[in-house]
Amino acid sequence: MAKSKSGFESLPGSVIQDKRKVSSKEIRRVLGIDPGLANTGFGVIDYCGGRYRMVSYGCITTEASAPHGERLLAIYNKLCAVIDEFKPSEAGMETLYFARNVTSAMGVSEARGVVSLCLAQHCIQLGEYTPNQIKKAVTGNTNADKELVQNYVKLLLGLNEVPRPDHAADALAGAITHIHFVS
Repeated sequence: MAKSKSGFESLPGSVIQDKRKVSSKEIRRVLGIDPGLANTGFGVIDYCGGRYRMVSYGCITTEASAPHGERLLAIYNKLCAVIDEFKPSEAGMETLYFARNVTSAMGVSEARGVVSLCLAQHCIQLGEYTPNQIKKAVTGNTNADKELVQNYVKLLLGLNEVPRPDHAADALAGAITHIHFVS
């Protein structure tokens, strides 16, 4: 696999290959985000004619030993590079839910702020969805566990295996949910 301009590897299926002529206005390109301070997952999906096509996915990782501000700046810069390369027009992200670990909740919250800022600066519409909305949109069941959601992401996108790391699969689920809710 060749590395893209943003440094992430391009993946098979990154171009819609269809024998019929498809105008670019019919194709929706959606960015899904799973924010976190240590790992921010992203996934880019094209949606056309009722079908999903996975374009790219990956994870922006920051080192715990790096200064806090530098970690947030790294998330911002790498997400900007993803947006500049893939040019999504819409985005979907899970809403922040209350967690028992206040320290990790703060990091996720700050990462969400950086992601929201980046999307706003690029004029990308953001939809935010509860965990139950994501489970329902992807599997049809609000009681689905994480593994089932990831297997449905694999099925819906026609992939040979579940996207790894988990943060990337969760980001792809966010993109699928956004497509489901904003049709």
